[in-house]
Amino acid sequence: MIDYLPLIFQQLIASSTHLIAKNAVTNVDPFVAVLWRAVFSCFMFALWLLWKRRRFIRIERNDIWRIVVLGFINIPLNQLAFFKGLSYTTPANTALLYALTPTFVFMLAAFTKHEKPTARRFFGIAIAFVGVLLVLFEKGLSFDAEHITGNLLVLSASFSWAVFTTYGRPLVLKYGALNMTAMAMFAGLVTYLPFYVFIPVSTQFTDISLMSWGSIAYLGWITSGLGYTLWYMSLSKIPASKVAVFNNIQPVLTTILTMIIFGIMPTTVFLIGGAIILAGVLLTQRS
Repeated sequence: MIDYLPLIFQQLIASSTHLIAKNAVTNVDPFVAVLWRAVFSCFMFALWLLWKRRRFIRIERNDIWRIVVLGFINIPLNQLAFFKGLSYTTPANTALLYALTPTFVFMLAAFTKHEKPTARRFFGIAIAFVGVLLVLFEKGLSFDAEHITGNLLVLSASFSWAVFTTYGRPLVLKYGALNMTAMAMFAGLVTYLPFYVFIPVSTQFTDISLMSWGSIAYLGWITSGLGYTLWYMSLSKIPASKVAVFNNIQPVLTTILTMIIFGIMPTTVFLIGGAIILAGVLLTQRS
């Protein structure tokens, strides 16, 4: 049970990410938001590495390019697609498409032979996804044509997060969660800079409000810094597909937080959907 505590904490952090990110991209160009999110995150990890400099693990030469690829998957692919997609679609749609991540992880882990696929594990993932559908049905889930571009971008972000999970796990086992999260952030920022330099943006540094800076700082320090580290810590102890299925708890946690803040009573549909998600997650862990 203790191995799951970092993952549960990570999901509490991630449950707020879609709403905070939506607020950020509403007022800030996604390309600018991604840049400063990465800068905040890298600054935090740089301070940590300086503090731990005597115990920092040296990266083997053969793994350098693998880390560069992991960084490219992390920021130019995952975070940029997520921010850009969220500016065109709803938080509910985003949560639903990210609920496909466990399925992508399951397929990638089986394809790369990092895990042995089982019918029970896939069935548990499928059950959890059905529960997510029920929970989000009341939260603005939309399949309108106007959201198609955003939905496709978020879907690509969901898939890239699955690649980030499965591709990064062997490196996490080799170098540790904190080291690999830091390296992925540094490499991601470096590979993202060419995108930022050559693409025109609509928001300048001086145009960003204090509230938007707060949202970006939260995403950089808490979601990317602490959240990504906890995710990789979980991967160092638990198979990738079992970790990924916890993504489907996010809509439930987000709704519960909203209920607590605004004093809203849970609906029957929410309770049924939440129970189905929990059943799917538990079935996956027992496979």
